[in-house]
Amino acid sequence: MARTPRAEAGAPPSADDRAPAGAWTAPEKSTPAMRQYLEMKARHPDALLFFQMGDFYEMFYEDARQAAKALELALTSRQSDADGPIPMCGVPIHAYAPYCARLLEAGYKVAICDQIGNPAEAKGVVRREVVRVLTPGTAVADPRFLDSKESQYLAGLLPGKEGWGLAWADITTGEFHALEIGGSRPESLLAGELERLRPREVLLPQGAAMPAPAQARLREMSARVEARSAQAFAPGTAGERLAGQFPEEPSMGEIARAHPAAAGAAAALLEFVRENQPGGLPHLRPVAFGRLADVMVLDAATQRNLDLVRSAADGGKKGTLFHLLDETLTGMGGRLLKKWVLAPLVSAAAVAHRADAVEEFVENASLRLGLRESLRSVQDLERILGRVGLQTANARDLCGLGASLAALPSLGARLEETRAAALRQLAEGWDPLEELAGELRRAIVDDPPAGIRDGGMFRDGVDPELDRLRLAGREGKSWLTAYEARERERTGLPVKVGFNRVFGFYLELTKRFSDQAPPEYTRKQTLVSAERYITPELKKIEEDVLGAEEKAKELEFLLFGRLRARVGADSKRLLAAADRVARLDALAALAEVAARRGYVRPAVDEGEAIEIAEGRHPVIEADAASPSFVPNDLEIGGERQVLILTGPNMSGKSTYLRQCALIVLMAQMGSFVPARSARIGRVDRVFTRVGAHDRLLDGQSTFMVEMVETAAILREATPRSFVVLDEVGRGTSTYDGVSIAWAVVEFLHNSERCRPRTLFATHYHELAELAKVLPRVRNLTVEVREWGEEVVFLRKVIEGSCDRSYGIHVGRLAGLPPEVIARARELLAGFEAAPEARGVPRRPPRAGKGAREQLSLFAGPPSPAEEALRELFPDRMTPREALDALYSLKSLLKSGRIEDPDGLG
Repeated sequence: MARTPRAEAGAPPSADDRAPAGAWTAPEKSTPAMRQYLEMKARHPDALLFFQMGDFYEMFYEDARQAAKALELALTSRQSDADGPIPMCGVPIHAYAPYCARLLEAGYKVAICDQIGNPAEAKGVVRREVVRVLTPGTAVADPRFLDSKESQYLAGLLPGKEGWGLAWADITTGEFHALEIGGSRPESLLAGELERLRPREVLLPQGAAMPAPAQARLREMSARVEARSAQAFAPGTAGERLAGQFPEEPSMGEIARAHPAAAGAAAALLEFVRENQPGGLPHLRPVAFGRLADVMVLDAATQRNLDLVRSAADGGKKGTLFHLLDETLTGMGGRLLKKWVLAPLVSAAAVAHRADAVEEFVENASLRLGLRESLRSVQDLERILGRVGLQTANARDLCGLGASLAALPSLGARLEETRAAALRQLAEGWDPLEELAGELRRAIVDDPPAGIRDGGMFRDGVDPELDRLRLAGREGKSWLTAYEARERERTGLPVKVGFNRVFGFYLELTKRFSDQAPPEYTRKQTLVSAERYITPELKKIEEDVLGAEEKAKELEFLLFGRLRARVGADSKRLLAAADRVARLDALAALAEVAARRGYVRPAVDEGEAIEIAEGRHPVIEADAASPSFVPNDLEIGGERQVLILTGPNMSGKSTYLRQCALIVLMAQMGSFVPARSARIGRVDRVFTRVGAHDRLLDGQSTFMVEMVETAAILREATPRSFVVLDEVGRGTSTYDGVSIAWAVVEFLHNSERCRPRTLFATHYHELAELAKVLPRVRNLTVEVREWGEEVVFLRKVIEGSCDRSYGIHVGRLAGLPPEVIARARELLAGFEAAPEARGVPRRPPRAGKGAREQLSLFAGPPSPAEEALRELFPDRMTPREALDALYSLKSLLKSGRIEDPDGLG
């Protein structure tokens, strides 16, 4: 049998891994069920097919191999085909949801094939159909398997004339955005946006080549890539298609035409979602076309290097800035806060607008605590509305919605007390939605069932017909109890009334009394220890009881559909309320962290300087396992444009660099910061080159990664940027490394276009000499105390430079054998005794415009004076011969064939 090509080990299949439908053909000896399986698989060759067989979903062939590996299932086999035993694995139908969620998380597409007919009534093979197709970007998973603080994005990409169109949507919340990415390096910006969004699935026109940086990001996050027809992305019809989805937005078509690449990507995304969610998308919000210039763009390297939302160590949340700041109490508030972390503001006025609200919450603790107490009862309104729009919401969702809406009046009342403009904007037009909240509370019971077809969702009094049917059902059960008592009295036998789904109600007698059964008892079932009977009267009661119960369930299902539609009709008002609650939650969370940890409000202005007094690393300081944190200052900008930080290994240089970058980002989020005081001259972008790691899957070594990231910084930084560079050049030889590091500092200092505020940490102590020749370079070092062979790292950053790395001391702390430490000290002493033999420059090259003299870092051939000096033997010379030799050496120096180091010529 022809099979789909195997995907890369451990990776989900991409669009290129599909087999054509005709490739799935059944061997001659296949069973009818396997023929049916192969027919379904041919229709969905790019999906893992969950094929119902009884109480299990089974997978076969390559699907089984991939699913078994991804889900850690046992791979078994069934009867052979022409290629040998057929691999298979399966999961129970009643527990398939978590398995399916894991496959979607890993980037797989899943097709669910259910048994449609009743196996007991089927003639031949039971009929099966694919009832739904789940993709990572369009599946609406059980809320239990969704991270409430994570968005579930589907993205579309379209190459444009000068860059890329990017659209993304989260159908679980209705969020829908698009923008165009241009500039001199759109590939880098695109990779950064993909890292920020982390889409689970990406749509791309067939034949389009995705940039290598974007491919690397998607591969790292196991995103599924789906190739779609070019027609789906056609910009010429995109405006019309988007306007058709959002008729309430009359300007949608015009806006789309102004952003053709973004609109084309959005239209393709919309078409794909419609295919996979045929029930409609009433909750999907109109496309919000944005601009990268509205927020601070953080490239993929900076997001990773600073551990903003994912730890570089394990990919988790712990140890990240978001984990520290996330004191939100609602899912939508948490998702909004994460967006703020990944997209700080670039306007000083916008920063102040948000920070004013945070400050009011910090200063007014009773207001903050009261609001947060009310927020505790608010569930994830956005995702509930998403399920309502997709018609998957159940009674528990509507019950939670009602309880959430009940908190809106108190939240609105508390906002009336506020003064900050951002909070006043939230208070103005606050919609308490009291009518809908009342309807939901009156309709749905406090603890409804998960299913919507089994009844038990509505309170008594909601519908007269439902009340009548329920009464009939209750009375019918009373009749059964009375009937059992009458039969016992009439027959004198210990008869019992029972029920099962196959035979309905029955009368049961044990074997001991079965031969005494009255003639009107009709035997229905024989058991080992009992006989079961029915009577005409019992069947009549059964019809009344079961009929009433079934009718009540059907009516509840109908009533629930109406109530769900009623909620959907108010989706605009509900989404507006959700937006306001999310903002309120995120602002209060930032204030809660600030109050709890003693943060201060920074001043963000249009100046050049960044001044931080007693700054602290927010994440390390919060770690209970860390010792007391040593605060440090930063003063950078203007005449202190480039700060070169030297110091021992393990002294805290990297921590200091990350700390300063995080404080800048927090300030421009509108957050308070961990410092005694802070003034931030507005930053347009933060760049970091920190840490060392390989990208083996991309064929990039540690040094190549370092150079790629450094090159991007040198291309894209501006005078408004803040650049953090740590140990540039350490991934190669000493001579190459110090040369590159030196040249990078010169470029950052001298470039007319660039000149960003730069923190440059290095173990190349020779770079400290740059402060003598470059006017805007200053030296910093980390203070150290030595007592004999003991070294204490004080973690304090001070003015000055360091000429030792104390690497041997660090090796001793790490547990290197004493003999290794002793030998290392011996070698170090030898190297330090002959610095010129190592080619280390004793002075910096002259820096300036035009041609510059550069000292070689490598030892050159010996000069004539050196050769002459080697031929002299002082112990054998008379005083006169020694004097003549000295004049001869002086003559060689004067001839210019060797530089006079002392300038005595």
